[in-house]
Amino acid sequence: MSTSDFRPVADVVEEALAAGPGGDGRIVVVEDADEVELRFAANTTTTNGSRRTRRVTVVVVHWSGDGQAGVGVARRSGDVDCDELVSAAEREAVSASPAGDAARLLTPDEAWAPGSAGRAFEEPPGPSDLSMLSDVLTGLSAALGRARSGSSVLAGFAEHRLTTTTLGTSTGVRLAHAQPEGSLQMVDRDGGASAWVGSATRDFTDLSVEALEDQLARRTSWAKTRIERPAGRYEVILPPSAVADLMIGLAYGSGGQDAEDGRSAFSRAGGGTRIGERLATLPFDLRTDPAEPGLECAPFVVATASSADESVFDNGLPSVRTHWIANGRLARLRYHRAGAARAGVEPAAGPGNLILEVPGADATLEEMVAGTERGLLVTCLWYLREVDPATMLLTGLTRDGVYAVEDGVVVGAVNNFRFNESPVDLLARATEVGAGVGALGREFGEYLRRTRMPPVRIPDFNMSSVSPAT
Repeated sequence: MSTSDFRPVADVVEEALAAGPGGDGRIVVVEDADEVELRFAANTTTTNGSRRTRRVTVVVVHWSGDGQAGVGVARRSGDVDCDELVSAAEREAVSASPAGDAARLLTPDEAWAPGSAGRAFEEPPGPSDLSMLSDVLTGLSAALGRARSGSSVLAGFAEHRLTTTTLGTSTGVRLAHAQPEGSLQMVDRDGGASAWVGSATRDFTDLSVEALEDQLARRTSWAKTRIERPAGRYEVILPPSAVADLMIGLAYGSGGQDAEDGRSAFSRAGGGTRIGERLATLPFDLRTDPAEPGLECAPFVVATASSADESVFDNGLPSVRTHWIANGRLARLRYHRAGAARAGVEPAAGPGNLILEVPGADATLEEMVAGTERGLLVTCLWYLREVDPATMLLTGLTRDGVYAVEDGVVVGAVNNFRFNESPVDLLARATEVGAGVGALGREFGEYLRRTRMPPVRIPDFNMSSVSPAT
């Protein structure tokens, strides 16, 4: 179904807000997504297509006389029956346990106020069609032709999604935001060698297929020489894509309530959080900024469910520039309004983008490799899983590109490893940081594509065992 076949989004919001009896407060969120994708394998395009979806979420709040609130949430896809949706949320709210994140709903004066760049509430969702991928398809056609004439086998996919979120509440908040995002990922297999590259984008105008193809060719050429290395600790250079995966993991693990409860790497021994403590000797800055050029994201909170640090009661709350780590010190943790009030801090919503930098650092990845006497260049992390929340210890695998560096030159491809590392510890042990560039994490880029990350040097990265993966 095309989004043009759905009822006007503003009408759906108003109908759901007005439908039947339904508690003391109500929130409606409509998410319209227009997606296009192109897949290729074995040096030929395999599938392409588009899909258009709508998801409607209704939140009903029941306040009791003692100031507690029961919350009911119901969501449906497609062209929904608003009366049925509200009734379902109402039934859940009536029987719900008191919500620990309860706070009064924001008024229009307290919510984000759209400026000149704001999207009109009544504006219909914008389309994203296959023409968005026309330049990518042209570039890929040439790259696939070159691969067929040589020994390379290319596979991967390009995708673009435009998500339009429309928010209305019973207190009068009316907001809308359109978020474009896309990516291109490519894998080259040449004999026994393999390499991966990926790039995130808003509209593909800043993406070069040929440049990604050149990266792949350079990496597979390195892999003509195979080198076996045992498990152990190595000096490692992590490119921006690998750093993105690690920092996204750190950001997702930065909940204030978990830290207060002693369940995270940001819990202080003896109680409380580590806010204010130095995490790294280098002056790292990790921040979120909805207005960051090229990484723009929603300037207000949209929450269709509550968690330890996200709350449906905060819908419409302005998202602001937030420094999670400043000058190497832990500066903020994630809190919804209710949790922040209990902790005596300002609320901080989860990141819609993520930027890591060290002020003044300007080295490129290539310059950092050239400055390496002996080490590994690890281009891709895979299958990251948390082992110990108390230290944020992660385990994962290397994949499609581990290279040995000797005297500033890449001399061959190394076998894969399983590693065990904490991103918090890695920041503490980093000895060199380069310039930040747009980055797509291979593991977590699906969840957060809007990142700018630097390459990072770690002197003693723990490759805990050799992986048989090829």
